[in-house]
Amino acid sequence: MQRELPLPLPLALVRGEPVLEIPQDLYIPPDALEIILEAFEGPLDLLLYLIRRQNLDILDIPVAEITHQYVEYIQTMHELRFELAADYLVMAAMLAEIKSRMLLPRPADAAGDEGDPRAELVRRLQEYERFKKAAVDLDALDRLDRDTAMASAQMPEFKLVAAPPPVDLRELLLALRDVLKRSELFGRHAVRREALSVRERMGMVLRTLGDGRFHEFTSLFTAEEGRLGVVVTFLSILELAKERLIEIVQESYGATIHVKSLALPASEGDAANDDAIAPLIELAAVTSAHEQGVQ
Repeated sequence: MQRELPLPLPLALVRGEPVLEIPQDLYIPPDALEIILEAFEGPLDLLLYLIRRQNLDILDIPVAEITHQYVEYIQTMHELRFELAADYLVMAAMLAEIKSRMLLPRPADAAGDEGDPRAELVRRLQEYERFKKAAVDLDALDRLDRDTAMASAQMPEFKLVAAPPPVDLRELLLALRDVLKRSELFGRHAVRREALSVRERMGMVLRTLGDGRFHEFTSLFTAEEGRLGVVVTFLSILELAKERLIEIVQESYGATIHVKSLALPASEGDAANDDAIAPLIELAAVTSAHEQGVQ
């Protein structure tokens, strides 16, 4: 089975017929080749090009001439099989409308740009020209990777050795004082049990005053107990006086304090004496035993 060879591609199309070989008597006239270098970004760009190429006044556009040139350009593009956007055709229709309106008589009361059919087109062309000029100015600025290049350099690493700060002896002492003050905030306060109890001393005072006679205040404590013994004994006689169990007498200011029990003397054999004192002595004994157990 023979393999079919592909058909050669035509060199050109002449009136719809493909041309596979170049004719020997082919003659191309000098004006047959037309090169179009202009590239337009839209219908306004094309109109502005036609106006500036002929140095026409944009405020007084000859609509008939510009429309004729614009339509010729569109026809040329169609003949060369270039696809045009629909905006070009819309602009051609707009130019044709303006041209027809220019041929009509204008009202006498229409003054200035209000009655000019070209006013809207002129405004759009001026606005487009301003934006186009701004785009050209922006493009003229230096652009990275086009006009300028980013320079980079790697710096060597430097090891900085920090010098020790100068130290003053006075500043060291102040810092030490601050540290000691802060350490006091974390100190512990130990609560110690009193060696002498007021309740226990009340019972001892009642036993001492059981004979019914006056006793000096200094005889109710010993010198070894010190200041704590004086305070505890004084508080105990105040509590007993509050309960009306003893009588406190002082003849004058600064004189010796004498204390006497208000209970009946033990020599009279009255059982009421024991009934009055016994509860306080028992309470003092229980309190003393409890405190010793906690200790």
